[in-house]
Amino acid sequence: MADLKIEAVSMTFSLPNGSTIEALKDISLEIAQGELVSVLGPSGCGKTTLLNILAGFLAPTGGQIRLGKTEVTGPDRARGMVFQQGALFEWMSVAKNVGFGPRMAGRPRAEIDARVEGLLQSVGLQGFGDKAVYELSGGMQQRVALARCLANDPDVILMDEPLGALDALTREKMQGLVLKLWKETGKTIVLITHSVEEALLLGERLIVMAPRPGRIHAEYRLPFAARGVGEDLRMVKRLPEFGERRDEILSMIWEMEEEIMGKAEAPV
Repeated sequence: MADLKIEAVSMTFSLPNGSTIEALKDISLEIAQGELVSVLGPSGCGKTTLLNILAGFLAPTGGQIRLGKTEVTGPDRARGMVFQQGALFEWMSVAKNVGFGPRMAGRPRAEIDARVEGLLQSVGLQGFGDKAVYELSGGMQQRVALARCLANDPDVILMDEPLGALDALTREKMQGLVLKLWKETGKTIVLITHSVEEALLLGERLIVMAPRPGRIHAEYRLPFAARGVGEDLRMVKRLPEFGERRDEILSMIWEMEEEIMGKAEAPV
């Protein structure tokens, strides 16, 4: 495991009509090994683009990503991805989904079975290994997605709105699970979310991005993730400091959204 370094990353997309869109501009950030970082910002600020660059799905047009001494030039096992929709293999059982990566890596059957069983227990799905994916609720499917990611033993887990499609109660339970797995595994986690409350709750460090071109607007060091590991999440959300930070960041995001709307409505 190693630190993740984002070094002056920029991303410009070329459109079919010959014009360009500057999605990200000169983003630099160092994420320590084992750190949980949440990334928040208004729609269109480049959050998912940044995550796709971290995953190696996109090559930046400027700058570079490094994991330790290794430059990120494409997808690999060191960085796992959890999507908003589980992206599971519907034709496979839960256990086969979780064990897919180790099977592709040629690991011994006994080792795979033991790892799958341990991970299903970690995410609260013991006894569900033989179930079909379509038999599970949305929250349970996201638990499978988390377990499948962990089965590859990545250094970094990248999460793109992984809880966004869940109902409020299931989302809260899954937030607790993310914190539990973070503390148990010591993995580095970078989580994209549109929820200010979720970003505050799950981020040891919270990065607020500004509108296009996406860039870092503000950064916070927060105590709530560490407290949430051992405390009731609802009690953490009731802390005066949590409410103050939530209101501050909501106002910040709202001002950015108004700026975007103003630009969109301005006469040409």
